[in-house]
Formats: sequence, C-alpha cells, structure tokens
Amino acid sequence: MIGLTSLNVIQADAQAIDDCWNRIGVHGDKSCPLLAEHIHCRNCDVYAAAATRLLDRYALSQTPQQVYAEQQVGAGTRSLLLFRLGEEWLALATRCLVEVGPVQPVHSLPHQRSKALQGVANVRGALVACLSLGQLLGLDSVAVGTPSSRVMPRMLILAAPGGAVVVPVDEVDGIHRIDPGTFDHGQAGVRFTQAVLQWKGRSVRVLDEEQLLSAVTRSLT
Repeated sequence: MIGLTSLNVIQADAQAIDDCWNRIGVHGDKSCPLLAEHIHCRNCDVYAAAATRLLDRYALSQTPQQVYAEQQVGAGTRSLLLFRLGEEWLALATRCLVEVGPVQPVHSLPHQRSKALQGVANVRGALVACLSLGQLLGLDSVAVGTPSSRVMPRMLILAAPGGAVVVPVDEVDGIHRIDPGTFDHGQAGVRFTQAVLQWKGRSVRVLDEEQLLSAVTRSLT
C-alpha cells in the first residue's frame, strides 16, 4: 500500500455508531444472532443504516508530514499521480490523494440516487463512500482490460471537501513531478480537464481537481 498519510477518521458529532460488523459480525466473532437470517452483514438493515449515516460523518485530517511533503515539490513542477481508467490515462494532483491501496469489496447501499455512488468500502474498519470515477468522467462505456500479474487494479482514497472517498482504478503508474510548461491546454474546456500531457508515449489527461472534487461532493448529496 502506497501511503501519503494515514486515514484519520473523526466523528462529526458526539453520537457513537456501533460498528457491530467488526465485533460480532462477519469481521468479528460471528456471534450476532442476525447472521443466521442475513448470512452477511451487508444484507442487514443495521449495517445499511450505519453506512448511510457514516457517509456524512467522515472528515480527513491532513498531517504536518503531508503539508511538508507538498512544500518540497520543486519550484516550477507539479506533483501528479498518473493512473489508468479503462483505456484512458489520467493525472491528478497528489494534494488530493490520501493513499493508494488494494481493491476492497464494495457493498451497495439501498435507495441510493446517485449513479456515481457505487456503495461503501471497508477501509481498516471505516466505511468510506466508493464512487465510479468513470461515471463522473463519462468513461463507463470504455472496456477494461484483464489484470495481469504486473498490472493490478487499485483503489485511490481521495480527500474530497466533505470527507474521504474511494475510487477504483485499473492501474497506477506512480507519482511524478511534471513541468507544467509541457502541458497542452488545448482541451482545457473539456469537462474536468485542465490540460493534456505527453508521457512515455501516452496522452495523459490532467484532471482539474477542483471541478472533480466538487462533482464528487455533489454526488454524495
């Protein structure tokens, strides 16, 4: 797991939510009497209700180490995470990134209205909203290649204004320092696009993080 910070989950109010799935559910000792009826916690109304409430209660706490790391990026360069979604390569400012981690199961939520919201994923015991970046960018129709031993899907944990969100991607190239002078701004008018970058023979779309994170926030309301 490539961590830029630890995921700090804090409560927005004093009322505690009982994460019974980690104590007596499928991630605990499996002593919950409701398991006989529901088989898995994700099928239980208690889990669904908790997930819905938790979506509005997670906030990210940026550490001094992250601020310091961002200040160390050389003058005149930008720190970008390069990743692939379907057949398209994308770049996003690392200041939006909390962590890159392995793919986790995504559990759907009942009565959700947002097309982009896939459900919630368990990130070290915390339920975090999982969004389809392809849906937001209009890339859902693009075919996704079959993972190989050298190319593995990943999940990006992003620091959206309303709290942490998870977005699955098909491949992560890594974090690179890029000279903005190499950007082609000819497609700057395209939705969520700030510029296009030529990188190792690839045409990489540099995302406008403000527009993207604003859309992420809207998809959760």
